Amino acid sequence: MTSNDREGSANWLGETDRMLGLLNDGFPVVEKMDAVAARAAVAARARPVDNLEDVRSAEDVQIEDGLRVRIYRPWSETSGACPVILFMHGGGFVFCSIESHDGFCRRMSKNTGSVVVSVDYRLAPEHRAPAAAEDACAALSWLRASSDELGLDRDRILIAGDSAGGNLAAVACLMARDRGAAMPVGQVLIYPVIEPDFETESYSRYETGHFNTRAAMQWYWGHYLGGEALPEPEEYVAPLRAPTHAGLPQALIYTAGRDPLCSEGEQYATTLRAAGVQVRHRNFPELFHGFATIPNFGPANAALEMLWRDIDGLFGLHREAQA
Repeated sequence: MTSNDREGSANWLGETDRMLGLLNDGFPVVEKMDAVAARAAVAARARPVDNLEDVRSAEDVQIEDGLRVRIYRPWSETSGACPVILFMHGGGFVFCSIESHDGFCRRMSKNTGSVVVSVDYRLAPEHRAPAAAEDACAALSWLRASSDELGLDRDRILIAGDSAGGNLAAVACLMARDRGAAMPVGQVLIYPVIEPDFETESYSRYETGHFNTRAAMQWYWGHYLGGEALPEPEEYVAPLRAPTHAGLPQALIYTAGRDPLCSEGEQYATTLRAAGVQVRHRNFPELFHGFATIPNFGPANAALEMLWRDIDGLFGLHREAQA
């Protein structure tokens, strides 16, 4: 490593620590609130979206049972069928929405040249597990059935999600496989929530002081489950518990080293590989939970550039397999 490399690394680490300090000081202590108050407190922190021009259009559409999606179309969209990313936002199953992740979805569409379809799924505690995952699966089925009408390539559909949305993306793949439905060509899980186990190595290391905390995760899971017991089948809430993971689509899993969820993301990558699923797992040791959706956060830029390339690679691999 050169002196310039060392200096750059130190600068990024310093900026990461400064951002963590701001988040630790300013993010609501949700575990001391009810769901309504937590949603209001999180929404109050939202910044105006400053990248509206990243996409050609963004349209809200009501699909089955009143479920709403927002469809982002890139400037680079051609007359042919376009690849598509079905996106499930994070927020601990309790808060956030297609509004909170609007800027991220615009960046994703711009940088991958894909149509992005963001799902406004039902939230806990009003809708317990696995309601949100059922919405993800319903949106996946709708998207495939509507692909011709929307000008989308039904054979190049990825499902993606960050945090709790990563859980929903993973579970939707399990549901589609088990129900004999068409699956996406890939799953993109960004620091995903996988398992309500709060005693992993990363929970022990990063239970406090790194934005996402053990107490907050216990609160999220408590609202989603409505108690300690998981509904049956358990894997439709905690995807690691599936009897088999064989036959699932290829996976791209991103984890953050300074995140209590890091261990479970790593374990899911290992479990999928053992079942014969093609997996690309990337871990970013100095980053923390939520890094991907923080606008203009320098230390995350390289990770996001890699994410866009990896997503393009998933689409490209599928094109090669069809050729």
